[in-house]
Amino acid sequence: MRDLNEDGSLDNPGDILYTVPTRTGQKDNYNLGVGFSATWSRPLDKKLQDQCKEAAAANIELMKQTTANKRLDFEIARLKNCGDLMKQGIYFHPKSPYYKVCADVVVTNPGGVIPQHVHSIPSVSAPSSVPESPESSRAEDLGAPLQTGLDQPSP
Repeated sequence: MRDLNEDGSLDNPGDILYTVPTRTGQKDNYNLGVGFSATWSRPLDKKLQDQCKEAAAANIELMKQTTANKRLDFEIARLKNCGDLMKQGIYFHPKSPYYKVCADVVVTNPGGVIPQHVHSIPSVSAPSSVPESPESSRAEDLGAPLQTGLDQPSP
């Protein structure tokens, strides 16, 4: 205890008083690592991969068809509404930006009257032996001989 002074306090507090050698096995080491990595994988079950591709293609086709159906519904509604309004004499002014909405709609027969369609049927002159009345009281006029019993002609 030589570092104590006469009053019993340390002369140099915080100074290293002694060292003890301790083996750590640590040595100076300098390392430089350069690496390259590559991975290649192949699915063992190709059937699942094919099913996934088929499902994706079917889903894309379904979305396309749904879009086409909605477009058709829109165009039919536009055609009907524009046609109904045109029949009533309601339409956009040609200088209006909305004129082109119904510009391709054509209304034929706006009054709703269908033009009369007539065919001429030629009349056939009746032979003189046939009575003019379509009704006849004689069986022979019906076209076949009337027989009763044992091949007896009817009166």
